[in-house]
Amino acid sequence: MTTEHAALINGVPIPRERVDFFLVAPYRGAGNCATSHDGPAPARPPIEAPSVARQRRRWATQVIVTDELARRACADRGLNVPEEVSPVSVLAVAETDVADLGSIVAAALAHSPAVRTLLAALEAEQTVPETAVRDYYDRNQDRFRTPDALRRGVDPFGETAAPEDLLPYDAVRKDIAHELHRAAGRQAFFGWLDQARGGVTYSHGHEHPGDPSHPDHEHRH
Repeated sequence: MTTEHAALINGVPIPRERVDFFLVAPYRGAGNCATSHDGPAPARPPIEAPSVARQRRRWATQVIVTDELARRACADRGLNVPEEVSPVSVLAVAETDVADLGSIVAAALAHSPAVRTLLAALEAEQTVPETAVRDYYDRNQDRFRTPDALRRGVDPFGETAAPEDLLPYDAVRKDIAHELHRAAGRQAFFGWLDQARGGVTYSHGHEHPGDPSHPDHEHRH
């Protein structure tokens, strides 16, 4: 018995067609991956092995669910989500984002205005104390060697290191604070997402691609 929905979020269905649209969106060439149903008829996607197609469907379901959860969170917070119509390519996600966020969240962040809006709001709520910034500088001085010290292979924690071998704290403080602030925002986002996913029930064939309950599960980061 098949269902018309890919998942339920607190009992409200996410239509299968929304996932199907996302899977063919790269072949349409334009449109918002999560919401648009306009544009030319999709080109023929490449033929895939059944196990690959199943995993892509499960992966796409996670992206769509993340988008929908973010839309609801933005609505609850009174955040304005901008409309966006841009070329869609799930392969355009930056490798650094995939490494830091995982492919599902990175793809949702790349293609969902709601996810970006919510992440920005969560990031704005974070506070990074000055002591944390200074501590990061002191513990990671290998990242703050001067170009000359890098060329000479100076060990910033060794006995031969001199103060002039390091970039001054005041010169790098702003960049460190920005990096820590961004990391805190992403941590808050993942905490929100883990909690929000508790209200999601997936239909057969749309489970998380890393769910060990199905035989061809795959969980890579």
